[in-house]
Amino acid sequence: MRLTQKRLCSFLIGLYCLFSFYAAYHVFFRSSRRTPAATPRGFRRAAIRARERRGREKSTFASEEWNPWEGDEKREQENRAKTSFQILSKSTKGKTNNSIQIWGKAAIGLYLWEHIFEGSLDPTDVTAQWREGKSIVGKTHFSFITGPSVIPGYFSVDVNNVVLVLNGRTKAKTFYATQWLLYAQNLVQTQQLRHLAVVLLGSEQCDNSWIMQFLKRNGGMVELLFVTYDSPWVNDVDVFQWPLGVATYRNFPVVEASWSMLQDERPYLCNFLGTVYENSSRQALMDILKQGGYEKLCWVSAREQWEPQETNESLKSYQDALLQSDLTLCPAGVNTECYRIYEACSYGSVPVVEDVMTPGQCGNTSTHRNAPLRLLKSMGAPFIFLKNWNELPAILEKEKTIHLQEKIQRRKLLLQWYQNFKTELKMKFTNILGSSFLMNKG
Repeated sequence: MRLTQKRLCSFLIGLYCLFSFYAAYHVFFRSSRRTPAATPRGFRRAAIRARERRGREKSTFASEEWNPWEGDEKREQENRAKTSFQILSKSTKGKTNNSIQIWGKAAIGLYLWEHIFEGSLDPTDVTAQWREGKSIVGKTHFSFITGPSVIPGYFSVDVNNVVLVLNGRTKAKTFYATQWLLYAQNLVQTQQLRHLAVVLLGSEQCDNSWIMQFLKRNGGMVELLFVTYDSPWVNDVDVFQWPLGVATYRNFPVVEASWSMLQDERPYLCNFLGTVYENSSRQALMDILKQGGYEKLCWVSAREQWEPQETNESLKSYQDALLQSDLTLCPAGVNTECYRIYEACSYGSVPVVEDVMTPGQCGNTSTHRNAPLRLLKSMGAPFIFLKNWNELPAILEKEKTIHLQEKIQRRKLLLQWYQNFKTELKMKFTNILGSSFLMNKG
């Protein structure tokens, strides 16, 4: 019995060893010849790779699926890119392509832009909060902005060269103008602007001392000053005389010459519509018109108090008077130069100008000796100048004898002169700015 158990144990041990040798053989000698079986880990790795492939395929497919907003999104992206490029280009143009921006903060700026530059504004509504326009003169690109929304610090400054149009006629106006100059001064100091010029509606007595501190020659940043009236500062170096122009603040329009304006007989010898101050030369003018009976031959409408605003009716009446009169009487007011002179030119009605100096600091300079109205005289204005209204009756009597054809030729001469006057001013203005701003890049 014991022998049998011993044999059985030996058999089992031998069988175990045989099985171990067989298993070792398969593991170490047969594994290199067979493709390894897929283990659970292998299945997991394969599954991951498959999911990744499906994910890439799904992602690709999803990107190719139709998107109902895709066109709008693409256009929006394109527009953003285009806008960014335009902004960059605009900024670059301002720095390299001879760009000058005009900030119109006085009504005289509209005379500069619409009458002298013949530029348009968008929108056309004169009551709009923001209006702008563009014009090219030679190689210089001008832009113009104006309106109540043009406020210091509330609009982007993307040019190097600026012309600031200001009103300095009264103390209240000079205070407002000073705020603009201080703002511009900060822009120059922070290198957001390189060059600054000012077009100034100056004092009628030529008392503009408040702006002196801002001139570059006095340590300020205003390189060029264009000022109205016969200022003694004018030297054609850094201070230049600028025309008063038409009363754009009363919405006086840009007038296009017509056939009837040139050719038609005009029913009135002369006109005067305006304020008559007591003991003034205007009062003397009214007396002369009455004494000679010329009130019946001229369109005369006098008032005792100045009215700053026009109604539609009063503006039309004034325009009709200019259009239907051969002569426009231009008596001196606080200053010899008045809007009426330029408004008469617009309609081909010859200005009869009282050629006298008014009280104040206006007058001649070392280089300009023909004040008052130096600018107009230097450019050959075809006006009738008189020193005293006592000379008027002889002028009106002569006017009665002039034939229509001669008057037509005179109108043509006046309208052509006025157009040339504005064109020459535009070119002179552009050349002066170009010499100072664009030739000096620093």
